[in-house]
Amino acid sequence: MKLSIHSLCFLLFIVLCVSCLKKDDPNVDNVFRFEKTITVDGRARTYILNLPPDYYDDSQFSLVIAMHGGGGNALQFESTSKLTEKANASGFIVVYPNGVKSNGLLQAQTWNAGKCCDYARDQNINDVNFISTLIDELVSGYKINPKKVYATGHSNGGMMSYRLACEIPNKITAIAPNGCTMVVKQPCNPSRAVPVLHMHSVLDARVPYQGGVGITDVYYPPVDSVLNAWSITNSCAVQAQVLQNNDKYKHTEWSSCTDEIKIENYLTQDGGHAWPGGLPGSQNGDTPSKVISANDLLWAFFQRYELP
Repeated sequence: MKLSIHSLCFLLFIVLCVSCLKKDDPNVDNVFRFEKTITVDGRARTYILNLPPDYYDDSQFSLVIAMHGGGGNALQFESTSKLTEKANASGFIVVYPNGVKSNGLLQAQTWNAGKCCDYARDQNINDVNFISTLIDELVSGYKINPKKVYATGHSNGGMMSYRLACEIPNKITAIAPNGCTMVVKQPCNPSRAVPVLHMHSVLDARVPYQGGVGITDVYYPPVDSVLNAWSITNSCAVQAQVLQNNDKYKHTEWSSCTDEIKIENYLTQDGGHAWPGGLPGSQNGDTPSKVISANDLLWAFFQRYELP
């Protein structure tokens, strides 16, 4: 009988030790990175999700949707943008969705941003529905504040950010596109004023800031025209006020808009068609701007806004 009592006490001791270990080490059994697949419109869509180090100790995180450029992918954009490093340091969740692969030899992945790009456009892939469904999936499954969901992207991914702002502004709080312009086919009539932070290099020849035909056979509207159109949509009283203009960059702001939101534009004198402060997008990619950090700018901008 004594042996049974001693055995019971020993087992209880082991259980308590394991319980204490889990309590003292919050990382036990916790997962911070996921590669997942969801089915949208009958098509398997993939994404990479990264949770910040304090995810299991806190609640109600912001979500940043980061979309790669045409021909890139989620893993490549995560690596070259260094946005996961920023997310971990600043405490927000970041998701990198993948565009659809073409049926060509290179299987280039693109987004249907309207008039661009490639397979996604030609097949009329409903990427708005994909991102909308992805938001619903993540908000229901993770500790995300649905009022703080933001979109960013480079090149074709930036174009997709603009389309999301036009079509699902009830789910996208603000956008921060880079190295792109807006190429939607339908008139952009969002149901609310959407804050916009645009970043671009004057040396970008693939999507020219002044407009024209760049990396594809598509005509890209001038960025100034796009931002002026958004200022009208957002009813901004102060138009294109230059806050800083030097040999590094030009910072322009549209303010006194509906709901006190703003539109901002950073036009750098260095860099090219690349993510400012990051790495070249490919082996032959342009050199990124060194005078601004896209990650620092977009996170500071996003933190000002949440959905009503």
